[in-house]
Amino acid sequence: MQGLSLIHRAAEIIRQGGVVAFPTETVYGLGADAFNPLAVARIFEIKDRPYFDPLIVHISDFEEMAELAVGIPPDAEKLIQRCWPGPLTIVLLKKEAVPDLVTAGLPTVAIRMPKHPVALQLIREAGCPVAAPSANPFGYVSPTTADHVREQLEDRGDLILDGGPCEVGLESTIISFSKEKPRLLRPGGLPLEEIETIIGKVETNPVGETAPSSPGRLPRHYAPRTPILIDRWKGDLEAYRDKRVGLLAFREPRVVSLPFDHVEVLSPGGDLREAASNLFAAIRRLDALDLEMILAEAVPEAGLGRAIMDRLRRASKRTGSR
Repeated sequence: MQGLSLIHRAAEIIRQGGVVAFPTETVYGLGADAFNPLAVARIFEIKDRPYFDPLIVHISDFEEMAELAVGIPPDAEKLIQRCWPGPLTIVLLKKEAVPDLVTAGLPTVAIRMPKHPVALQLIREAGCPVAAPSANPFGYVSPTTADHVREQLEDRGDLILDGGPCEVGLESTIISFSKEKPRLLRPGGLPLEEIETIIGKVETNPVGETAPSSPGRLPRHYAPRTPILIDRWKGDLEAYRDKRVGLLAFREPRVVSLPFDHVEVLSPGGDLREAASNLFAAIRRLDALDLEMILAEAVPEAGLGRAIMDRLRRASKRTGSR
């Protein structure tokens, strides 16, 4: 865990228009002053991120909402009071002062309060909301340790704060309140079932988008260089007999009839929380082994399993060479 002196330095870098990688409970973020368009532009440049993909703005105090959002619907207020700080992002109509670069020109802004002492201290010290996507090249596997950030971004940012491994290991759940009814835009670290016990039914599978309405909405995302196939190995193992193949298993396999080059087990006992926490790091380890393919086992789509399967499906889509 980083000391206060380094956090002070990181906060000063953000105040001066710099970019800092920092830990949250979900994944590591790459942050800049949300009200400084030039600083935010550096985030897009460092990540090679398309400008049509909006960013999440991180806050450390409820009062900062007044700087960002026009109003807070009652159901959004309920979630904020019950679930913040935590792995939940709320999408609301934005104040005019929020730069269009942060919101990709949309009339809405995505906001969350992270549950990590380093992140909260950094934002407080910086004295401004911090716009921050994940601290990795766009479309690649999200980082859950400071070493992951160093491996992929090297020295392209101004500083990396090391807060240890991320506890949740999946990006935040995103709920939009820009329409009449709340909508799930991205499953994540807070299960939908828990959200619905607080505000009732949430719409899923929004349609009619011409551009991403939140981060993580592109068909292919969170992807390693090695192709991923989900559950196809169960049908015909012999098809992979002569290939260098790794297995990403949900729980400890009972029988492995194919001689996999490497097996990563997300949770030996089949615990979804443990599996979510280990997902991105396990994919990274497999991706580093020069395999021809990663065969991934599906997990039950309940609770955090919904978010795990969302990441696996997006990681498995092939839209061209990398």
